[in-house]
Amino acid sequence: MYYGRILELEAKLLEMDQRIEEIGESERYAEAVGRLRCLRGIDYLTAVAMVSEIGDFRRFGSAEHFMAFLGLVPSEHSGGSRRRRGGITKTGNRHIRRLLVESSWHYRCQRPPSKTLRRCREGQSEEVVVYGDRAMRRRAKKFHRLVGRGRSSQIAVTAAARELAGLV
Repeated sequence: MYYGRILELEAKLLEMDQRIEEIGESERYAEAVGRLRCLRGIDYLTAVAMVSEIGDFRRFGSAEHFMAFLGLVPSEHSGGSRRRRGGITKTGNRHIRRLLVESSWHYRCQRPPSKTLRRCREGQSEEVVVYGDRAMRRRAKKFHRLVGRGRSSQIAVTAAARELAGLV
């Protein structure tokens, strides 16, 4: 009885994943989703969610504005000559912030692009692929530098997510 329900739910999830992939390959989303999928950790689900929720990325004047929109900027407690920075503000689009943080877990390991990532990059311009590789190395380096300094892996992943948002 329970096993049958699990199989039913897995089939439903597979069907939803296929539908998200179809939407990502549609004419309306194909270009933006294709570019986003060149970054490690971002596939159809994250790319389609970002493109559909954000719309036109050019509405943000800078990467910092986009990071602030997602709530991936440090909070600040200031008074007089004293400035103290805290954790991220967590204001803004919680869904996209969560997707980027989950995507950033892929930067724990420094390794060459996987077969899946190389397949995602097929048909994309060389400029986008080189940008994705450079960004991948930079975020992995940031993750390891923070962990090496004694920060927790969750903080390091959030920092990598902030950089990922800036690159997007």
